[in-house]
Amino acid sequence: MVDVDRINSLARKQREQGLTEEEKQEQAKLRREYVDSVVGNLRRSLDNTYVVDDKGNKTPLKK
Repeated sequence: MVDVDRINSLARKQREQGLTEEEKQEQAKLRREYVDSVVGNLRRSLDNTYVVDDKGNKTPLKK
């Protein structure tokens, strides 16, 4: 699970006083994990999405 609270904490600290190089790396890693998680969830949802035509035929979405 992505630690959104930590992402927000680092963003707040960045605005207020700046981040160390180590914190910048941690922030980049956490943001990448978050984006990958969101994209993965979206892909799984779209993989299970179907278009239903007038005759009731279900067709999966194309990639």
